[in-house]
Amino acid sequence: MSEQWILIIDDEEDLARLMETVLHKEGIANIVKAGTLADGWARFQELDPALVLLDIMLPDGEGYDLCRRIREVSNVPILFLSAKDEEIDKLLGLAIGGDDYITKPFSPKEVAYRVKAQLRRAGFTEEKHVPKNLQVGPFELSANETEVKKDGQTIELTAKETGLMGCFMHHPNQILSKETLFEHVWGDEFFGSDNTVMVHIRRLREKIETDPSKPAFIITVKGLGYKLQTKGKQR
Repeated sequence: MSEQWILIIDDEEDLARLMETVLHKEGIANIVKAGTLADGWARFQELDPALVLLDIMLPDGEGYDLCRRIREVSNVPILFLSAKDEEIDKLLGLAIGGDDYITKPFSPKEVAYRVKAQLRRAGFTEEKHVPKNLQVGPFELSANETEVKKDGQTIELTAKETGLMGCFMHHPNQILSKETLFEHVWGDEFFGSDNTVMVHIRRLREKIETDPSKPAFIITVKGLGYKLQTKGKQR
């Protein structure tokens, strides 16, 4: 998000931390928490947040009162979080200036989506995170994981070969079992036959190795699986 703050005012510390974690995963980095009306109001004045998540029942009063106070000075989106699920409570919350009313227990991910929707309506947009290609040693995997290059030159691979290469590149210098590779690339449960994986590994080596009979990159680790051996750093 842009450099704006989300203010969570809730005295349930575990819930507030959970909301913080979920919002971080949704790309909302700047979050501050408060556990009382007094602390919440102080934080609001200090930060001028882009959005407020406000519990109704707090140790020093009701969130309704803080909502009214905020509405005297700001049109910031306010989302009520409350264990009160009566219709009259929801109507009151919206009537005094709340933009949304979410009853507990709730799905933290749903709250995150509602937060993002309110921010969009308020004119705050998400930063555009441009996906980066993955570089491991001489190999480069496109951001959408459909193309592999070696030393800047595109390698003509099938979809399964690209999937295998992608799996190796996300785990460089790590031993990956045939089961792991099969389940990752074919998206199916491994039933003990490793011929499919072996055939595709052989074909992949023919395309990326200088000497497929003496592979320098995709190494067989006897009894364990395969690994992409490279000293190149992942970027």
